[in-house]
Amino acid sequence: MSVTISRLYDSYADAQQAVTNLEAAGVPHSDLSIVANNSDNWYSADKKLDRDRDGVDDRAEGAATGAGVGAGLGGAAGLLAGLGLLAIPGLGPVVAAGWLASTALGATAGAATGGVIGALTQAGVSKEEAPLYAEGVRRGGTLVSARVPDADRTRFETILNQSAVNLRDRSAAWQKTGWKSFDPSAPPYGADDVRKERQLYGAGLR
Repeated sequence: MSVTISRLYDSYADAQQAVTNLEAAGVPHSDLSIVANNSDNWYSADKKLDRDRDGVDDRAEGAATGAGVGAGLGGAAGLLAGLGLLAIPGLGPVVAAGWLASTALGATAGAATGGVIGALTQAGVSKEEAPLYAEGVRRGGTLVSARVPDADRTRFETILNQSAVNLRDRSAAWQKTGWKSFDPSAPPYGADDVRKERQLYGAGLR
């Protein structure tokens, strides 16, 4: 039996490291998903991505092993090789790869149970936590989700917990500013909104 575990990160770099660590621990990329806010266009299809600093665009490396450049929602070279630009209902522009993004795109646009919330709850994330993850991405964060064997849940949660946002504390901070719940019909955060949110929590795109 498998379960879905998710965590929110303030920076894409932290989320990227979590994905890398999960893959190294044995989670196949087909059971991983990443959804990162792209309101400020930090990711561009025209921008070279060289996370391993070997001088070669990571997406080209993925293509060489069969993933394809801009290979949508997955890739033979690992999850991160398959990043693509998408628009998910309620979140706006995101950089995403994996099963969660695919499910969210298939949900009814604008529906309260659609989009990323519907995808998360369908995968077993609680109805209380799913809207918080969605709001976190809307405000500039990155969501990592993994389908893992229930027996190994604690081990993989320990990996995900490194550098993750404390969702309960963060949602309490949002509520102090008047936020009540995730609204899929609300306009997505713009670049300035995301920048202010990241500065608020000392986050960046390291």
